Amino acid sequence: MADRSTAAVGVADEGGEAPPAAQQDATPDGTTTDDQDSGTAGDGTPPKDAADGTEKTQDDPAETPTAPLPATEPEPEAQAAPTGPGPEADPTADPQPDPEAAADPKPEPEAAPRPAPRAKPKATAPELHSGHRLARRYQLAECVTRVDGFSSWRAVDEKLRRAVGIHLLPAGHPRSRQVLAAARSAALLGDPRFVQVLDAVEEDELVYVIHEWLPDAVSLADLLSSGPLEPHEAYQMASQVSQGMAAAHREGLAHLRLDPGAVLRTSSGQYRIRGLAVAAALRGLSSDRPQRQDTEAIGALLYCALTQRWPYEEDAHGLAGLPKGVGLVAPDQLRAGVHRGMSDVAMRALVNDGATASREEPPCTTPEELAKAIAGIPRIRPPEHPAPVYQPPAFQQPPQPPTGSTRYTVAGPAAAPAAPPPALPGRTGSALKWAVSALLIVAIGLGSWQLADAMKSRENHTPNRPSTSPTAEHNPAPPPAAPLTIAGVKDFDPPPEGNGSETPSQIKNLDDHDPNTTWETSWYARPDLGGLKDGVGVILDLGSDHQVSSVAVNVVGDTDLELWAAPAGTTDRPTRLDGFQKVSGGSGDGQVTLKPGSRTTSRYLLVWLTKLPEDSDGRFRGRISEISVTG
Repeated sequence: MADRSTAAVGVADEGGEAPPAAQQDATPDGTTTDDQDSGTAGDGTPPKDAADGTEKTQDDPAETPTAPLPATEPEPEAQAAPTGPGPEADPTADPQPDPEAAADPKPEPEAAPRPAPRAKPKATAPELHSGHRLARRYQLAECVTRVDGFSSWRAVDEKLRRAVGIHLLPAGHPRSRQVLAAARSAALLGDPRFVQVLDAVEEDELVYVIHEWLPDAVSLADLLSSGPLEPHEAYQMASQVSQGMAAAHREGLAHLRLDPGAVLRTSSGQYRIRGLAVAAALRGLSSDRPQRQDTEAIGALLYCALTQRWPYEEDAHGLAGLPKGVGLVAPDQLRAGVHRGMSDVAMRALVNDGATASREEPPCTTPEELAKAIAGIPRIRPPEHPAPVYQPPAFQQPPQPPTGSTRYTVAGPAAAPAAPPPALPGRTGSALKWAVSALLIVAIGLGSWQLADAMKSRENHTPNRPSTSPTAEHNPAPPPAAPLTIAGVKDFDPPPEGNGSETPSQIKNLDDHDPNTTWETSWYARPDLGGLKDGVGVILDLGSDHQVSSVAVNVVGDTDLELWAAPAGTTDRPTRLDGFQKVSGGSGDGQVTLKPGSRTTSRYLLVWLTKLPEDSDGRFRGRISEISVTG
């Protein structure tokens, strides 16, 4: 009978071993008494064990215990009772040993030889293949994994007409009991952030676990194959996974196999975790510190989501590892444009002796602590470009018409247009036609009247010709504003206070047309650049002299900035601040537009930052994501 209970039972410590009773009933040939048939004597009478109503457990005299039974005084009725099976013998009574016979054994007449009992063939798990049905309900469709004595399948629930996933292993597998216990415990959690366990069954020498199948989900490993996640997407992934694992550990459940393949992203943007407790049980994994192990795994997921690199020296999950001998490098030091707060949280979750990239903070040792640390990060803006439109899988799309069908296609390169819908029948259709016709006639009449009135007014009022003057002829109106192309960008930290450069490795982020990447200054202890210098900035090269009407600068945080321009005719990029002239200034958070107070023509423009905003670590940095110039 199949055991279909989903209650959490305490069989995790059984280790898949047979119960003591089954071990005692085992015969020397490896079979149990339940797998054997009862023999009969040559005269057609059942053997003594069968007549007694007991099972034959020992036929080998060498295995019979040789210790004598304690001598007890039999009762008179017991002495008078016959010792062998007879017509009046009670088949349910246990035979009593004869103390006199035990003390002085006498040879008995040789009985007719009895044939040895035949053992039934031991039941084995059926061979599995695509199309095999389990419990007359689940049809196996595709084998996804086959390793270490178990297999994972995509199957179809023919009763509910939906796809499901199934883990299969023989009932005699050493870890079958642990898998059943883990699956039943995970089924009781009921958290929507996990792939739900639907059933856990032992039937027909098989143990199988049925779970949800998400056809619209994509694993984190597949997402990272095309590049790192955007900061907002990485934040959502780490937040949802840490909160889900915190809820699981509160119920005493651990994962122990969190990797990019165990995290799925659905088309709605929700992240789901698969394999809670079951994945570790299938592989026999355990841990003395399960919370710390799962926390470190979430930190590794966040690290590779930010950098597209695995945070260890070995390559894994389709990701390249870190350089040999360098050690654990903070994500914001490994890749430009990484969010500083997310980088710090990833380092706190990984095993790093509590050290982070920019400050000393205690490590996160539990998913609960990690979830609180992620929640404390300042708000990360979602990307401005629209999310990609989800396309359903091919097997869910309606079938296409056959190529040669004359019903849907016609001869020639272009298909015939669809036929218009039929007109409304009866009086309703006629009334609508007359109403539409009347409205069209009224509209045409009103339009004609207004046109005639306008023409008549123009004839009565002759417009005055504008007077032309020599000044207007020699000073034509300026051309309309148009965006100018930026030929080059250079960081600017001029001497004597500066060293000539300011994070030149990130300067390319200003010209990549990606608002999520930024060029940032070095950190300073005060908003006025620590009192060390008047400012820092970037030089824009327009390629040649152009008239500049405005410069739009997208900054992160409340920043004071100025616009400087080199004199017209300058052909070499200035290297000092006195090579420019200040033409405008402004401040703000987001897009700041700088407009020169007078007509400005220049080739080289300088965006000069004089006051920096405070960062999440208490230091002051300036950040610019995009710059555009209008002529």
